[in-house]
Amino acid sequence: MKKIKYYYNPNTLRYEKLETPLRVKLLRALGFIAASLVTALIIVSIAFQYLDSPKEKILRQQYEKSRENYDLLYREVNKMQQQMAELEKRDNEVYRSIFEASPIPDSARVKEMEKAKEIRMVQAMDADALYTGVVDNINNLIKRIAYQNRSYEDIQGFIRNKEVLLAATPAIQPVSNKDLNRIASGFGYRIDPVYKTVKMHAGLDFAAPQGTPIYATANGTIKLAGNTGNGYGNHVIINHGYGYESLYGHMYKIKGRSGQRIKRGEIIGYVGSTGKSTGPHLHYEVHKNGKRLDPVYFFYNDLTPEQYDRLLKMAAASNQSLD
Repeated sequence: MKKIKYYYNPNTLRYEKLETPLRVKLLRALGFIAASLVTALIIVSIAFQYLDSPKEKILRQQYEKSRENYDLLYREVNKMQQQMAELEKRDNEVYRSIFEASPIPDSARVKEMEKAKEIRMVQAMDADALYTGVVDNINNLIKRIAYQNRSYEDIQGFIRNKEVLLAATPAIQPVSNKDLNRIASGFGYRIDPVYKTVKMHAGLDFAAPQGTPIYATANGTIKLAGNTGNGYGNHVIINHGYGYESLYGHMYKIKGRSGQRIKRGEIIGYVGSTGKSTGPHLHYEVHKNGKRLDPVYFFYNDLTPEQYDRLLKMAAASNQSLD
């Protein structure tokens, strides 16, 4: 039951019924509604600072899922990069070393792209930066894989040509030396027989009677055959390919001409004492890419380990050369 309020009217000296005007009722109602709305807005604004709306919750979940996926993708890309680096190292240090091929430079594999901002933390990136970073790393890997495939194709070619390479590598003694008693002077600093001073002797001297056959030590093409006045007398230079050349000096007679194809074991001339020489012998040199090497390391084809060891000791003896 609705309560009725009364008030004392001093003019009439009676208690009269209290009636609230409609205008006051409306103002009170509007005030209450306005206060409620303001309170609600304050509560909602405070709540949204700490609580997500349903849409924001969905977006936040999608964002966190994307970060996890990017993080996982980055770990996989880094793992692929490590595997790629191991393949490149094996390619340079193992496979290409076996076939005596120059390693592929890092610049060819675009490694500078790998180093560009690769270590930045995934948590510090926005979605665009993450996407760009992953795309850059994948493009980098694609280019490195393409270069690596090309390298392995080269190595397959080396394998196919390995038999040719072996045939073009000096591997036998240039004169018959079954008793291993014909090496008169080895590679290194020796006493010059004419000037009696210590000079670099860039080959091996094989003492042998004049007319002893001289054999090509590997397949190749005669680059020079004749006497050019350089001290070697009648001499032959054979280009074997793959950077190898061999020189045969002080010949009595040359058997061959420039441009002629030669096979290992074929006679190319005969021992003599032409040029700067103190007696019949063969001066023999091996060159690789223009650098003179010790020929004693290229006799592995026709010697036992014991004979090779004995030959090494004889070639290492300090003595006087014959040219």
